[in-house]
Amino acid sequence: MFLLLFTSIVGLTFIIERGLALRWRRVIPKETEQAVERCNGAKDASQVVTISTAQPSPVSRLLLLANEHLDWPKQDNIDSIETAARHEVMKLERGLVILEIIVGIAPLMGLVGTLHGLITLFASLGSVGVSDNAALATGISIALNTTLMGLIVAIPSLIAWSYYNKKVENLAVEMEALCERFLRAQYRDKASA
Repeated sequence: MFLLLFTSIVGLTFIIERGLALRWRRVIPKETEQAVERCNGAKDASQVVTISTAQPSPVSRLLLLANEHLDWPKQDNIDSIETAARHEVMKLERGLVILEIIVGIAPLMGLVGTLHGLITLFASLGSVGVSDNAALATGISIALNTTLMGLIVAIPSLIAWSYYNKKVENLAVEMEALCERFLRAQYRDKASA
């Protein structure tokens, strides 16, 4: 039961921490998004750089990298952004593996508690017989309480893990779209020049 309590504290900590870290506007600030949408060429790139520098975020770091490599061929710039984007997504996914582990082990720890309760039950039956209802109730109580606690820990962790995985995926797609829009505007100017 103490391990389940510790697991629930760890799970709750990561659920709250990831909830704060994966806020949409923290990863993709509105000002940065609007600057990229207004960007129509090289003349607007400086505004994107200024806003991205003032609004540090994963997408801002990718846009700054894209801007630094505008003298590279477009495909090389895209490749460098994709590599950096994988690192940014890894940072966004930090802690999700802990939630995934908790989803797997919490029910198993509840099952261990169930087995412990049943062992306690049958051990007491051997020494006092079936006439002691208190011994029966204690064993059954331990079994049911740990099973319940395992599920109480696992279910919210599973919900949070699934939600945050999908959110990271959505954020990654949006960051990719913004970087692609920025690059298209920059290289379109170069192609027409």
